[in-house]
Amino acid sequence: MTFSIVARCPSTGLLGVAVATAVPAVGSMCPFTRANAGAVSTQSWVNPYLALGVLGAIAGGMSAGAALDCVLAGDSARELRQIGLVDASGEAVAFTGADCTPWCGQEAGEGFAVQGNMLTGPEVIAAMAAAFRASIGTPLDERLMRAMEAGDAAGGDRRGRQSASLRLQGPEDYPALDLRVDEHPRPVAELRRVLAIARLQLMPFVDGMPKRGVPAGPAPAGVTSMLALSPPERPGGGGSGPA
Repeated sequence: MTFSIVARCPSTGLLGVAVATAVPAVGSMCPFTRANAGAVSTQSWVNPYLALGVLGAIAGGMSAGAALDCVLAGDSARELRQIGLVDASGEAVAFTGADCTPWCGQEAGEGFAVQGNMLTGPEVIAAMAAAFRASIGTPLDERLMRAMEAGDAAGGDRRGRQSASLRLQGPEDYPALDLRVDEHPRPVAELRRVLAIARLQLMPFVDGMPKRGVPAGPAPAGVTSMLALSPPERPGGGGSGPA
């Protein structure tokens, strides 16, 4: 019922997940990340404890593959599950249960995995993987976005479109970015619009937030002055975008 990508940026170490589906609020149930551990999308008949278990196992020293095998062994309904994950070293793996709704499948490559079920066909996964590989050298948020756009253009969820999400995890316990489109006729396109605004208004704010082990200081003056403006007056705030 979902298509997603998990990935690690080889130059920055950032971890990320992007996902879209034809149910509301996919960002509240499928994507999970943990600093210095990994990024996961748990989907099909979602079991959040698989994602939490995988990230805990990786944090405890397991590789992505070993962690996935471990948590799946304890899930009696694993054939209904689909999960993709990448660890902090860049090892990426995925699992698609035999009872997932067709079309379903996955592809794992260097530093990424794409997976989906209830899709229009295998062209969705192929397009996502190709777009991600073709965007090497660009920031992770852009690479994830391009993969999602490619999957959406190739057909995506066979039922239609409703929600999308993009999450980045850096070294802090809080995410570097967490964007969600919860109810929209074109959620991937709307996610692209929101990302453009977040790059100008949100990412500078997050960059100035307290960091572990560093004395907290005041927010950067440029950020505070920018956010003191009304939203339409800020960078990127000139239009409301798609309805």
